[in-house]
Amino acid sequence: MVSDAPAALSFYRRAFGAVEDFRLDHPGGGVLHAEIRIAGAVLMLGDVSEGPFTAPTALGGTSTALHVFVPDVDALVRTAVAEGAELLQAPADQFHGDRTAILRDPFGHLWVFLTHLKDVSLSDLRPTGS
Repeated sequence: MVSDAPAALSFYRRAFGAVEDFRLDHPGGGVLHAEIRIAGAVLMLGDVSEGPFTAPTALGGTSTALHVFVPDVDALVRTAVAEGAELLQAPADQFHGDRTAILRDPFGHLWVFLTHLKDVSLSDLRPTGS
């Protein structure tokens, strides 16, 4: 949930390459429900209006991060930062075989974008320094 779904939808299109599949506008204004795809991942969002939902910005943050695999995490990060995303962790190769980056969008959501580089066996799956 966000406090300005039309702005969020526009940002996600520009920054993350999202494709809007469905949108139901709220009769009183704003977006009741929308569905977007980012690199094949389907996400749903809408304006905070009623019910138990709260936007991360109203809470001072979030305990949830959305993880999405993308073809080129470096390119996505360059575009997203240019559009206003906050870079929290630059793209880096990880012990689990993925290149990852962490971003915060202007609406308070945390995103972990990953590009798969190689398969790693469970027996080799250990964080660096372990």
